[in-house]
Amino acid sequence: MTPEDGGGPLLLTDLERDALTEIINIGVSRAAKNLGRMVKDQVNLSVPRMEIMTRDQAVEWLSARENSGLVAVGQDFRGSFSGQALLIFPEAKSLELVRTILDGPLSLEEIVDLEQEALAEVGNVVLNGCLVVMANMLKQALDMSLPRVMRGSSQVVLLGAKENDPAELVLFLTIDFAVRARNINGYIALFMDFPSLSAVKALVRDYIDGLEGGK
Repeated sequence: MTPEDGGGPLLLTDLERDALTEIINIGVSRAAKNLGRMVKDQVNLSVPRMEIMTRDQAVEWLSARENSGLVAVGQDFRGSFSGQALLIFPEAKSLELVRTILDGPLSLEEIVDLEQEALAEVGNVVLNGCLVVMANMLKQALDMSLPRVMRGSSQVVLLGAKENDPAELVLFLTIDFAVRARNINGYIALFMDFPSLSAVKALVRDYIDGLEGGK
């Protein structure tokens, strides 16, 4: 689903698409503020991209953007709609992020030892901040899994567990972010399958009706 066409079998109207983009923007802005506090710098965000594609196509998209190893923090969310949230960094940037967050006189060996725990905490704060805002705006509650840190190619990061079908059509939502002064960049990504997209469409419609009823 592109911003231009609303895409695929579960079409969003222009109004629904605009409302969902607004909700996502507010959620991601909260996530950026949380990350900004952790790195003590401003986090710049791109406009969200929403597309319907297979999981394999999502892998191809990310591979074209990042041809080196990746580090990602993933959390599953479940409720009226379910899916997976990912915070993705080029592997070369992960140590810089951890060094910035720890912000102390630590040796490289100490930073490496603390990297896994620090990345999991970053993912937990950032992804929870985004999803809690989105769920609250849609008047829903979501259960979040514990964060897990993954390393490897785009395929490893996006396909993850073997039970994920590479040919499955999903809503793939991505936002670029950058902390330019710290030379840190990455992506926030959300995967939702078609049953969840159908549920989100109905919730967005309710959100719009609530706004119109309040006028």
